[in-house]
Amino acid sequence: MNRIILSIFAVGLCFSVGQALQCFKCDICILNLFQTKVTCNAEEQCFSGVGKAGKVMEINTKGCLNRNNCNKVTETTFSSMSNTTVYSVNKTCCSSDLCNAAPGLPRMSILHLALATTFMTKVLV
Repeated sequence: MNRIILSIFAVGLCFSVGQALQCFKCDICILNLFQTKVTCNAEEQCFSGVGKAGKVMEINTKGCLNRNNCNKVTETTFSSMSNTTVYSVNKTCCSSDLCNAAPGLPRMSILHLALATTFMTKVLV
């Protein structure tokens, strides 16, 4: 009888551990170089946030976010040594492991590659 109870407990523990959502996290993502992986709480989902600071510089952020705050625009304050900037961030959520991954790097077309090769050949020769 004890083995049955222990087996049920072990299976339940495996399912509860398997439910944890893994997400990428970076407070200010620059080329997605400094992002880490985090485990969200039960009431959280992965999110990607995009905003503009001073209507010029794009700010990206990622992490875990409470489901009640998903798919909303929020005001965020970014402080540096010289000034404080307030910007709006649109936070979009998703609910599968690492779903807030970085988009792929822009791909060069064959035409761009041929032009770059031609230019470099003329410069180096």
